Amino acid sequence: MILRRHVLCALALAATGCSPLDLANGLTPSGGISRQPDISYGPGERGRYDLYTPDGASPRAPLIVFFYGGGWRSGARGDYGFAARALASTGALVAVPDYRLFPEVRWPAFVEDGAAAVRAIRAGPGRDRPVILAGHSAGAFNAMALACDPRWLGAGRDSLAGGIGLACPFDFGPADDPSGIFATAPAARARVAPPDEAALRGTPPLLLLHGKADTTVRPEQTTRFAALARSHGVPVEERLYDGVSHAGIIAALAAPLRALGLEGAPVLDDVARWLPGRTSPGPA
Repeated sequence: MILRRHVLCALALAATGCSPLDLANGLTPSGGISRQPDISYGPGERGRYDLYTPDGASPRAPLIVFFYGGGWRSGARGDYGFAARALASTGALVAVPDYRLFPEVRWPAFVEDGAAAVRAIRAGPGRDRPVILAGHSAGAFNAMALACDPRWLGAGRDSLAGGIGLACPFDFGPADDPSGIFATAPAARARVAPPDEAALRGTPPLLLLHGKADTTVRPEQTTRFAALARSHGVPVEERLYDGVSHAGIIAALAAPLRALGLEGAPVLDDVARWLPGRTSPGPA
């Protein structure tokens, strides 16, 4: 129990941007998965993504576009190799894009960056593959906004194969945003759902995962949005994990914790079980 607490604390500090994720990445095996770094999808250093491909991947294997968290203030694609390799162990290709951060930009720039990354990835390694958008925390907001709100991907949303949200902040207002990251949003309120909630129809199937011990983004965010999405005909599967914190749910993807049986939640198992049903085509 003491070992678990220390390992989780180390990863929690890293996952929230307080220190690099060297521990998780350094202890994650790299065999069987190749990494192609620094693929451009847009201008500047933040307009790039890394691609992880399992050896012998099927031509029809899905491609997961994973957006990391960090409160829209911090994070880099190279820090999340441990998560990408975990997801790639399911047989999926995984792309991890960077996006611009506050204070350089405010909403909706980081969602627009995500949309540009998805378009480029679908036209490249994701061509003719089922494409699934995923993310943790702020990155989950980006991924879920792209999957649920047609403003960002337009008709391209309709052919997404799915969306995976880990500890997603689906809806919060100015009181939750003292820095004004979303000051340019309508009424300074950030929402994954489109302004016209009826436009949720067309959202791909969603897998929403949240820790019950999350005090950064309350699990009620997930349960409320799941109910809203279902009311508009969206297939939603949700899992709430006892005793799992905000950082713990992403730390559960780290190979060292899984190897020691310390991950706290079967996040990877739940993703691997859900993925085979996502077989719709992914043309750009």
